[in-house]
Amino acid sequence: MKRLVSLDFFRGLTIALMIIVNSPGSWSDVYAPLLHADWHGLTPTDCVFPFFLFIVGVSIALAYSKKKAGGEISRAAYTKIIKRSILIFALGLFLALFPKFDFANLRVMGVLQRIAIVFLFCSLLYLKTSWRTQLRVGIVCLVGYWVVMKLFPFGSGEIGVLEPGNNVAAWIDRYITPGRMYRTTWDPEGLFSTIPAIGTGIFGLLIGQIILNKDLTQNRKLIWIFSWGTVALFAGHIWSWFFPLNKALWTSSYVLVTGGLATLFLAAAMWFIDDQGWKRGTKLGVVFGMNAITAYVLHGVIFRLFQIPLVGDQGIQSLWMTGLGDIGISLKFASFLWALIYMLLIYVIVYIMYRKKIFIKI
Repeated sequence: MKRLVSLDFFRGLTIALMIIVNSPGSWSDVYAPLLHADWHGLTPTDCVFPFFLFIVGVSIALAYSKKKAGGEISRAAYTKIIKRSILIFALGLFLALFPKFDFANLRVMGVLQRIAIVFLFCSLLYLKTSWRTQLRVGIVCLVGYWVVMKLFPFGSGEIGVLEPGNNVAAWIDRYITPGRMYRTTWDPEGLFSTIPAIGTGIFGLLIGQIILNKDLTQNRKLIWIFSWGTVALFAGHIWSWFFPLNKALWTSSYVLVTGGLATLFLAAAMWFIDDQGWKRGTKLGVVFGMNAITAYVLHGVIFRLFQIPLVGDQGIQSLWMTGLGDIGISLKFASFLWALIYMLLIYVIVYIMYRKKIFIKI
């Protein structure tokens, strides 16, 4: 099938939003929608990372469908998947170390590291199993995680506690997660909560296979995708009555709600962009989408460079905030403006790559 421009747009828009929410001028001055929920709950920012993992799942199905249809998968294909996973994980470690390279305080887990694990697991699962098995594995990931989080005794015998740093996932991560954790006693990208994150990737795998189904017309595909997105959204909200929406814990209800939202957004993008040919306003998303991981790594490197002290203890970023604050501009607006301009700076770089047809396949 021809390349889905809508998927590139969705991937790129997600990366652009990632850059914006990760790069405020000051973490002390951020508009509420651009922050994660304090604990339980859901903000627009909480949707960004699961949207990307969902897209990873869809992309796996579209990219490897021909290999799977050909029957026996070559050893070279598996080797390439493993190498790509290691490279993405290594890039995550590089960003965690840059620019000080303080190995003693290395945070081993992180965003790219979780993407690498989800990509590896979902790629192998897709190539080796049917969609029915993938669905069963996804259900086991979500239901199993829920059961363990709510019924497994931990610490001094506590059961069902879901407090920051005081829950089964944090307790297990303190034993199995190597290196420093983001919040000292827990990590929002910890190893144990990567299990339901794999469920997010499997959600994308299943939607990708609806897109690939040659027995369905395009209209029927969109109906099925809209329907499953709506079902997941409602099911996730119902589940949240018993297992709250929580990005840091990557709760099972959170997987369904964000997966449902991602599915609905993708279906709408497919209808507008691929079916109706509506391309106006999609350039930013498409450009970012064609070099998504590259853009993310660039944003992590350049953002840290802008924090290197130039005048006293202030770098370019802090000088921006001080300067705009001194002329009476709201600090929250100045912080948002910095994030927006910074995202556009990364866009200019990847746009030049796009024009020169430089697409780095990581």
